Amino acid sequence: MSDNSRSAGAAEKAVVRGSIHQSIVFWCFNIAGEKWDLERMCQVTRDLGCDAVEIVAPQDWGILKKYGLKCALSPNGMPGMPFVRGFNNTKYHDEVVARTTEAIDATAEAGFPNVIAFTGYKWRDAEDPASGEISADECLKNCVAGLKKVTGHAEKRGVTLCLEHLNTRDGSHPMKGHPGYQGDDLDLVARIIRQVGSPRLKLLFDIYHVQIMHGDVIRRLEEHKDIIGHVHTAGNPGRCELDDDQEINYPPILRKLLATGYKGYVGQEFIPTRDPVEGLRQAVRLCDV
Repeated sequence: MSDNSRSAGAAEKAVVRGSIHQSIVFWCFNIAGEKWDLERMCQVTRDLGCDAVEIVAPQDWGILKKYGLKCALSPNGMPGMPFVRGFNNTKYHDEVVARTTEAIDATAEAGFPNVIAFTGYKWRDAEDPASGEISADECLKNCVAGLKKVTGHAEKRGVTLCLEHLNTRDGSHPMKGHPGYQGDDLDLVARIIRQVGSPRLKLLFDIYHVQIMHGDVIRRLEEHKDIIGHVHTAGNPGRCELDDDQEINYPPILRKLLATGYKGYVGQEFIPTRDPVEGLRQAVRLCDV
Protein backbone atom coordinates (compact mmCIF):
# COMPACT_ATOMS: atom_id res chain seq x y z
CA MET A 1 0.00 0.00 0.00
CA SER A 2 1.30 3.47 -0.85
CA ASP A 3 1.91 6.20 1.73
CA ASN A 4 -0.95 8.14 0.14
CA SER A 5 -3.33 5.24 0.56
CA ARG A 6 -2.32 4.71 4.20
CA SER A 7 -2.87 8.39 4.98
CA ALA A 8 -6.24 8.48 3.27
CA GLY A 9 -7.40 5.32 4.99
CA ALA A 10 -6.45 6.76 8.38
CA ALA A 11 -8.58 9.87 7.83
CA GLU A 12 -11.85 8.93 9.53
CA LYS A 13 -14.69 11.24 8.55
CA ALA A 14 -14.89 14.13 11.02
CA VAL A 15 -17.66 16.32 9.60
CA VAL A 16 -21.07 15.30 10.96
CA ARG A 17 -23.21 18.45 11.27
CA GLY A 18 -21.68 20.37 8.37
CA SER A 19 -23.09 23.73 9.52
CA ILE A 20 -19.58 25.16 9.22
CA HIS A 21 -18.02 24.76 5.77
CA GLN A 22 -14.44 23.66 6.47
CA SER A 23 -11.36 23.69 4.29
CA ILE A 24 -7.71 22.79 4.89
CA VAL A 25 -4.79 25.05 4.04
CA PHE A 26 -2.25 23.10 2.00
CA TRP A 27 0.99 24.91 2.89
CA CYS A 28 0.82 23.89 6.55
CA PHE A 29 1.12 20.21 5.63
CA ASN A 30 3.65 20.73 2.86
CA ILE A 31 6.44 22.45 4.83
CA ALA A 32 7.03 20.30 7.88
CA GLY A 33 6.83 16.79 9.24
CA GLU A 34 5.72 14.39 6.54
CA LYS A 35 5.67 17.10 3.83
CA TRP A 36 2.49 15.96 2.12
CA ASP A 37 2.09 16.29 -1.60
CA LEU A 38 -1.18 17.65 -3.01
CA GLU A 39 -2.59 14.21 -3.79
CA ARG A 40 -2.20 13.19 -0.17
CA MET A 41 -3.72 16.48 1.00
CA CYS A 42 -6.74 15.93 -1.21
CA GLN A 43 -7.24 12.34 -0.06
CA VAL A 44 -7.20 13.30 3.61
CA THR A 45 -9.41 16.35 3.04
CA ARG A 46 -12.05 14.34 1.21
CA ASP A 47 -11.99 11.47 3.69
CA LEU A 48 -12.40 13.82 6.65
CA GLY A 49 -15.58 15.10 5.02
CA CYS A 50 -14.33 18.53 3.95
CA ASP A 51 -14.91 19.76 0.40
CA ALA A 52 -12.10 22.30 -0.10
CA VAL A 53 -8.43 23.07 0.33
CA GLU A 54 -6.71 26.47 0.17
CA ILE A 55 -3.73 28.31 -1.28
CA VAL A 56 -3.16 25.93 -4.17
CA ALA A 57 -1.72 27.34 -7.41
CA PRO A 58 -3.98 27.34 -10.49
CA GLN A 59 -1.73 24.90 -12.35
CA ASP A 60 -2.61 22.28 -9.71
CA TRP A 61 -6.37 22.78 -9.65
CA GLY A 62 -6.86 19.77 -11.91
CA ILE A 63 -5.79 17.60 -8.97
CA LEU A 64 -8.43 19.22 -6.76
CA LYS A 65 -11.14 18.58 -9.31
CA LYS A 66 -10.02 14.97 -9.58
CA TYR A 67 -11.03 14.59 -5.93
CA GLY A 68 -14.16 16.73 -6.23
CA LEU A 69 -12.65 19.53 -4.15
CA LYS A 70 -12.65 23.32 -4.45
CA CYS A 71 -9.94 25.86 -3.75
CA ALA A 72 -11.72 27.91 -1.08
CA LEU A 73 -9.04 30.62 -1.13
CA SER A 74 -6.77 31.18 -4.13
CA PRO A 75 -3.23 32.59 -3.88
CA ASN A 76 -2.67 36.14 -5.11
CA GLY A 77 0.08 35.16 -7.53
CA MET A 78 2.86 37.17 -5.86
CA PRO A 79 6.21 35.33 -5.78
CA GLY A 80 8.07 34.38 -2.63
CA MET A 81 6.33 35.37 0.58
CA PRO A 82 3.14 36.85 -0.94
CA PHE A 83 2.27 39.02 2.07
CA VAL A 84 5.42 41.20 1.86
CA ARG A 85 4.62 43.36 -1.18
CA GLY A 86 1.07 44.61 -1.00
CA PHE A 87 -1.43 47.35 -1.65
CA ASN A 88 -0.01 49.72 0.99
CA ASN A 89 2.97 50.62 -1.18
CA THR A 90 2.47 52.39 -4.52
CA LYS A 91 5.93 51.15 -5.55
CA TYR A 92 4.37 47.69 -5.98
CA HIS A 93 0.90 48.62 -7.22
CA ASP A 94 1.48 47.71 -10.87
CA GLU A 95 2.67 44.20 -10.03
CA VAL A 96 0.15 43.56 -7.26
CA VAL A 97 -2.77 44.80 -9.36
CA ALA A 98 -1.67 42.75 -12.38
CA ARG A 99 -1.15 39.54 -10.43
CA THR A 100 -4.35 39.97 -8.44
CA THR A 101 -6.30 40.52 -11.65
CA GLU A 102 -4.82 37.33 -13.10
CA ALA A 103 -5.74 35.45 -9.91
CA ILE A 104 -9.31 36.77 -10.06
CA ASP A 105 -9.67 35.60 -13.66
CA ALA A 106 -8.27 32.14 -12.98
CA THR A 107 -10.45 31.75 -9.90
CA ALA A 108 -13.59 32.83 -11.76
CA GLU A 109 -12.90 30.45 -14.63
CA ALA A 110 -12.48 27.55 -12.19
CA GLY A 111 -15.70 28.41 -10.36
CA PHE A 112 -13.93 29.04 -7.05
CA PRO A 113 -14.97 31.83 -4.64
CA ASN A 114 -12.06 33.82 -3.17
CA VAL A 115 -8.59 35.31 -3.70
CA ILE A 116 -6.36 36.32 -0.79
CA ALA A 117 -5.00 39.88 -0.51
CA PHE A 118 -2.52 41.62 1.80
CA THR A 119 -1.62 45.12 2.92
CA GLY A 120 2.11 44.37 2.62
CA TYR A 121 5.02 45.25 4.89
CA LYS A 122 5.29 48.78 6.25
CA TRP A 123 8.74 49.63 4.90
CA ARG A 124 9.15 51.74 1.74
CA ASP A 125 11.37 49.03 0.36
CA ALA A 126 9.28 46.13 1.62
CA GLU A 127 12.27 43.96 2.50
CA ASP A 128 14.47 46.71 4.03
CA PRO A 129 13.52 48.12 7.46
CA ALA A 130 16.17 50.83 7.01
CA SER A 131 14.21 52.32 4.08
CA GLY A 132 11.73 54.08 6.39
CA GLU A 133 8.13 53.38 7.29
CA ILE A 134 4.84 54.05 5.54
CA SER A 135 2.49 55.76 7.99
CA ALA A 136 -0.87 54.24 8.92
CA ASP A 137 -2.66 57.09 7.12
CA GLU A 138 -0.61 56.52 3.97
CA CYS A 139 -1.24 52.79 4.22
CA LEU A 140 -4.97 53.43 4.35
CA LYS A 141 -4.86 55.81 1.40
CA ASN A 142 -2.66 53.54 -0.75
CA CYS A 143 -4.58 50.37 0.04
CA VAL A 144 -7.91 51.98 -0.80
CA ALA A 145 -6.54 53.35 -4.08
CA GLY A 146 -4.89 50.08 -5.07
CA LEU A 147 -7.80 47.86 -4.13
CA LYS A 148 -10.23 50.05 -6.06
CA LYS A 149 -8.21 49.17 -9.16
CA VAL A 150 -9.17 45.50 -8.80
CA THR A 151 -12.47 45.31 -6.94
CA GLY A 152 -14.49 46.43 -9.95
CA HIS A 153 -13.03 43.54 -11.91
CA ALA A 154 -13.71 41.18 -9.00
CA GLU A 155 -17.34 42.32 -9.00
CA LYS A 156 -17.67 41.56 -12.71
CA ARG A 157 -16.12 38.11 -12.29
CA GLY A 158 -18.04 37.18 -9.13
CA VAL A 159 -14.90 36.62 -7.03
CA THR A 160 -14.29 38.00 -3.54
CA LEU A 161 -10.95 39.42 -2.41
CA CYS A 162 -10.18 38.61 1.23
CA LEU A 163 -7.79 41.07 2.89
CA GLU A 164 -5.91 39.40 5.72
CA HIS A 165 -5.05 40.71 9.15
CA LEU A 166 -1.77 39.16 10.45
CA ASN A 167 0.09 39.31 13.74
CA THR A 168 3.45 41.06 14.13
CA ARG A 169 4.23 39.85 17.68
CA ASP A 170 5.53 36.34 16.97
CA GLY A 171 8.92 36.49 15.28
CA SER A 172 9.87 32.89 16.05
CA HIS A 173 9.02 31.47 12.64
CA PRO A 174 8.33 33.09 9.23
CA MET A 175 4.80 31.66 9.17
CA LYS A 176 3.83 32.04 12.83
CA GLY A 177 4.03 35.83 12.79
CA HIS A 178 5.05 38.62 10.44
CA PRO A 179 6.98 41.47 12.12
CA GLY A 180 6.72 44.43 9.75
CA TYR A 181 3.33 43.57 8.27
CA GLN A 182 1.26 46.75 8.21
CA GLY A 183 -2.17 45.15 8.51
CA ASP A 184 -1.64 43.98 12.09
CA ASP A 185 -4.41 46.24 13.44
CA LEU A 186 -7.77 44.65 12.75
CA ASP A 187 -9.50 48.03 12.90
CA LEU A 188 -7.17 49.48 10.24
CA VAL A 189 -7.86 46.54 7.92
CA ALA A 190 -11.60 46.97 8.51
CA ARG A 191 -11.34 50.71 7.72
CA ILE A 192 -9.63 49.91 4.42
CA ILE A 193 -12.37 47.48 3.47
CA ARG A 194 -15.18 49.82 4.43
CA GLN A 195 -13.64 52.77 2.60
CA VAL A 196 -13.29 50.75 -0.61
CA GLY A 197 -16.95 49.90 -0.21
CA SER A 198 -17.13 46.92 -2.56
CA PRO A 199 -19.25 43.84 -1.87
CA ARG A 200 -16.36 41.86 -3.35
CA LEU A 201 -13.78 43.00 -0.78
CA LYS A 202 -14.03 41.27 2.60
CA LEU A 203 -11.99 40.61 5.72
CA LEU A 204 -9.99 37.44 6.22
CA PHE A 205 -10.61 36.99 9.95
CA ASP A 206 -7.81 34.74 11.21
CA ILE A 207 -8.73 33.75 14.76
CA TYR A 208 -5.11 32.91 15.62
CA HIS A 209 -3.80 36.30 14.52
CA VAL A 210 -6.69 38.18 16.13
CA GLN A 211 -6.06 36.40 19.43
CA ILE A 212 -2.40 37.42 19.42
CA MET A 213 -2.92 41.06 18.44
CA HIS A 214 -6.22 41.85 20.14
CA GLY A 215 -7.86 38.98 22.02
CA ASP A 216 -11.57 39.42 22.74
CA VAL A 217 -12.27 37.31 19.67
CA ILE A 218 -16.05 36.92 20.01
CA ARG A 219 -16.55 40.66 20.43
CA ARG A 220 -14.34 41.25 17.39
CA LEU A 221 -16.44 38.84 15.34
CA GLU A 222 -19.56 40.76 16.26
CA GLU A 223 -17.97 44.13 15.43
CA HIS A 224 -16.88 43.03 11.96
CA LYS A 225 -19.56 40.47 11.06
CA ASP A 226 -20.74 42.54 8.08
CA ILE A 227 -17.36 42.36 6.31
CA ILE A 228 -16.03 38.87 7.16
CA GLY A 229 -15.46 36.86 4.00
CA HIS A 230 -13.19 34.05 5.17
CA VAL A 231 -11.94 32.61 8.50
CA HIS A 232 -8.77 30.79 9.54
CA THR A 233 -7.93 28.77 12.65
CA ALA A 234 -4.83 27.69 14.59
CA GLY A 235 -3.90 27.12 18.20
CA ASN A 236 -2.04 29.76 20.18
CA PRO A 237 0.73 29.97 21.16
CA GLY A 238 2.72 28.37 18.36
CA ARG A 239 0.22 28.10 15.49
CA CYS A 240 -0.31 24.52 16.59
CA GLU A 241 -3.20 22.07 16.73
CA LEU A 242 -6.56 23.05 18.20
CA ASP A 243 -6.03 21.00 21.35
CA ASP A 244 -6.00 21.38 25.14
CA ASP A 245 -2.44 22.71 25.15
CA GLN A 246 -3.43 26.02 23.55
CA GLU A 247 -5.54 28.93 24.79
CA ILE A 248 -8.29 29.55 22.23
CA ASN A 249 -11.72 28.07 23.02
CA TYR A 250 -12.95 27.32 19.51
CA PRO A 251 -16.50 25.92 19.91
CA PRO A 252 -18.11 29.13 21.28
CA ILE A 253 -16.24 31.20 18.70
CA LEU A 254 -17.59 29.02 15.89
CA ARG A 255 -21.10 29.10 17.38
CA LYS A 256 -20.90 32.90 17.42
CA LEU A 257 -19.73 32.85 13.81
CA LEU A 258 -22.80 30.81 12.86
CA ALA A 259 -25.04 33.17 14.81
CA THR A 260 -23.81 36.11 12.72
CA GLY A 261 -25.14 34.37 9.61
CA TYR A 262 -21.69 33.61 8.18
CA LYS A 263 -21.88 31.23 5.20
CA GLY A 264 -18.25 31.09 4.06
CA TYR A 265 -15.38 28.73 4.78
CA VAL A 266 -13.38 28.16 7.93
CA GLY A 267 -9.88 27.04 6.95
CA GLN A 268 -7.73 24.88 9.22
CA GLU A 269 -4.33 26.60 9.10
CA PHE A 270 -2.21 25.13 11.87
CA ILE A 271 1.32 23.74 11.60
CA PRO A 272 1.24 20.11 12.83
CA THR A 273 3.47 19.10 15.71
CA ARG A 274 2.30 15.46 15.84
CA ASP A 275 0.35 13.04 13.62
CA PRO A 276 -1.16 15.48 11.08
CA VAL A 277 -4.19 13.33 10.26
CA GLU A 278 -5.10 12.99 13.92
CA GLY A 279 -4.57 16.72 14.45
CA LEU A 280 -6.81 17.54 11.51
CA ARG A 281 -9.49 15.11 12.64
CA GLN A 282 -9.51 16.72 16.08
CA ALA A 283 -9.65 20.26 14.67
CA VAL A 284 -12.40 19.51 12.14
CA ARG A 285 -14.53 17.79 14.77
CA LEU A 286 -14.02 20.66 17.21
CA CYS A 287 -15.18 23.20 14.63
CA ASP A 288 -18.14 21.08 13.47
CA VAL A 289 -20.55 22.90 15.80
